[in-house]
Amino acid sequence: MADDNTQSPSLNILAQYTKDLSFENPGAPRSLQARDKAPAINISVNVNANPLSDSDFDVVLSLNAEAREDDKVVFAAELVYGGVFRITGFPQEHMLPLLFIECPRLLFPFARQIIADVTRNGGFPPLMVDPIDFGQMFSQRMAEEQARSQVNALNS
Repeated sequence: MADDNTQSPSLNILAQYTKDLSFENPGAPRSLQARDKAPAINISVNVNANPLSDSDFDVVLSLNAEAREDDKVVFAAELVYGGVFRITGFPQEHMLPLLFIECPRLLFPFARQIIADVTRNGGFPPLMVDPIDFGQMFSQRMAEEQARSQVNALNS
């Protein structure tokens, strides 16, 4: 498909970094004692992307995990993990799916390992975050934005 001056599509990771990492174990050392039941764990995920230049983008994956037992926080872990990606040769209509599906998919295994390590180092079994369907997340986000723009158009 490469003809004349068109370049073949490429997606490269230029850098990966931990932007923010927080772990709280507010009940230590009591929170480390054996439990009758496992705490309820709530995990939230967010993805953002910002252009750095025409071809370079900063993609940030945010993971928040909180373990609760009744109304008490057992532990809370927050990670903001980013990557700088160089994306060239793709049609414009492919850019959003690349930034919000493929880039976070490449970052996720590293972020997952950091969360597992920090919870283990905090005295708990490592928290292995389940794989995330970034495609579904992206579709849901696009549907929400489309619905919001329709509501705004009706209210105008």
